Amino acid sequence: MPTLNHTMKLNHLSFPSLDVDATASFFARHLGGTVTPMGTSAVVKRHDADIVIEDATGRRVDWPENFHIGFELPTAADVARLHDEFRAAGARMTTGLIRAPRGSRFFCEIPGGVLVEIHTREDAAAPYRASFGLAPAA
Repeated sequence: MPTLNHTMKLNHLSFPSLDVDATASFFARHLGGTVTPMGTSAVVKRHDADIVIEDATGRRVDWPENFHIGFELPTAADVARLHDEFRAAGARMTTGLIRAPRGSRFFCEIPGGVLVEIHTREDAAAPYRASFGLAPAA
């Protein structure tokens, strides 16, 4: 019999932002979904989960350096393409494109101060492939 943690799925992510419109628009444009206003906040409706952008006007927003939200793409080429799109859109890139043993990735700060990682496991090194459920590299 499955336990609750095996049947549970991600419902939403919620982020405070000092610029709700810019943050929500960035998520919708680059990560997919549609923006629905919710008072002074907004929700980005995606196929897999909602991203709630909370209006943090009058509050202090300090994202810890190591806190981030990660999105996975199928290929390293997809990661590189989105890296270029984010940079062209004015995202503050905190890294360049990283070719790492666990797969290609990059980090950037999007409007509202949210740190985002975009990665793929497609090009992960052999020692990591099995732990990701991937076949050995050809």
